[in-house]
Amino acid sequence: MPPSNTHIRRATREDIDVLGDICYRAFCAIADEHNFPHEFPAREAADGVVRNMISTRGHYGIVAEVNGRIAGSNFMDERSTIAGIGPISVDPEVQNSGAGRAMMQHMLDRVATNRLPGVRLVQTAYHNRSLSLYAKLGFEIREPLSVMIGAPIKESVPGYKVRAAIDADLDACNRLCSVVHGHDRSGELRDAIQGGTATIVEHLGRISGYATAIGYAGHGVGESNKELKALISAAPEFLGCGPLIPSRNGELLRWCYSKGLRLMQQMTLMTVGLYNEPRFPFIPSILY
Repeated sequence: MPPSNTHIRRATREDIDVLGDICYRAFCAIADEHNFPHEFPAREAADGVVRNMISTRGHYGIVAEVNGRIAGSNFMDERSTIAGIGPISVDPEVQNSGAGRAMMQHMLDRVATNRLPGVRLVQTAYHNRSLSLYAKLGFEIREPLSVMIGAPIKESVPGYKVRAAIDADLDACNRLCSVVHGHDRSGELRDAIQGGTATIVEHLGRISGYATAIGYAGHGVGESNKELKALISAAPEFLGCGPLIPSRNGELLRWCYSKGLRLMQQMTLMTVGLYNEPRFPFIPSILY
């Protein structure tokens, strides 16, 4: 149960301005405390993320109020088999009020009520308090991630053709994702196709990889690192920061360095419930 002075309610469009401001200040305060770059370059970027989470179908957003005052927000993407939590933010003025824990517990209770097989999140590695909280709530650490930033590469990989994904590609991409992860992410992929950000890579005449976008907002899978290199190389831009590269994939990480990308920070993929060790290379989104 949340502290008696904390109230959880559904986020609405009327909350966007306040929640965007809190989200921006909260992320900046944590980054400044640890002397890291800001993940949101400006207040407008945080506003856009909050607006998208509240306005897009398949997302569930909540607000925490402490003593009647808005203290923060949390969101969950429920478009696919596995849910993804984030971003969560608490006003720096009311840190340690219990609002963050209350919002995370609310989301886990919703996952259990809706009988979802699992839920995941990506945590900023230098933020010890959040990692400790998530571990106490039952999350397992699965994968260290390297946030790579830099200019888009805009090259091609011989033998690996990258093109825009279309609706007819959905089934093949879902099958590939299921082979890699044990589940598909069809809701995210469908929206990315409609939004014009999804790409697929073809090798030897068939689809062997896809990405919903390259950057914080997108995830990708491939039968080998060649597919992921082709998808990253062909991206006209990185959405948000650059791709989150699994740090254990040394080959892909070294390739990113060779193409002029550099490390911004480390993050941590954490899970509750269903999780399969990926069978092929992958790129997670900021959600998972």
